[in-house]
Amino acid sequence: MVPRVSAVLPSVADKPRYVAAMFGRIAPRYDLMNTLITGGQDGRWRRIVAESLANDGKPELSVLDVGAGTGKLAEAVLRAVPHARVIGVDFTLPMLRHGRGDLLFAGADALMLPFADDRFDAVVSGFVIRNLADIAAGIAEQARVLRPGGRLVILETTPGPANVLRPLYRFYFRRLVPLLGHLIAGDESAYTYLPESTLAFLEPSRLAAMLRQNGLTDVHGRRLALGCVAVTVARKPTTAQVRPA
Repeated sequence: MVPRVSAVLPSVADKPRYVAAMFGRIAPRYDLMNTLITGGQDGRWRRIVAESLANDGKPELSVLDVGAGTGKLAEAVLRAVPHARVIGVDFTLPMLRHGRGDLLFAGADALMLPFADDRFDAVVSGFVIRNLADIAAGIAEQARVLRPGGRLVILETTPGPANVLRPLYRFYFRRLVPLLGHLIAGDESAYTYLPESTLAFLEPSRLAAMLRQNGLTDVHGRRLALGCVAVTVARKPTTAQVRPA
């Protein structure tokens, strides 16, 4: 079922400007709000992403963190794989300014990544994909810069658990999260966008299908937080794995 688009959300044409301005406003309180909204579970979710790279057994991974924000996911990768070379990119510069000073950040648009083809051993993102004006193009860019055999990992919210908990999930997101945004971040509109963009986002199965459409293989997902969040993992096939047309 295709989610109903909320009137709260910006148009596709206006989305890049809207998203950049919104994250720029909330940058000082972004990490605190994530911790409050998730009950502190956001750190655990990022560790799961990072540990999926550590399991590759390659100590000196080159990793691109797309939409790195304040760098929390990049930090988790470095803790799990201490010798990894991590570059974080984001088009919201105020978010990058609130990141750790010793991390390597660059301003860049997720739809036009400034890297050569087959550049990174792994590409990761956390709570970014649903904010893109063109999700398919964003996935294609991540696949383009990923080396054959490399791993792509997406951490993202879902429209909610597909069971009796969904009404409770929607009540929490639509009523309590904007209130927290008003009280803590001083920006209710930003934390109204958050639940609406989540509820309008793809189910994990549809996101997995988009990864396969971009030629990625070994696609599998793991739902967390009673199905409210998902980690989706895929690989870019090596030349030997690509079948001739």
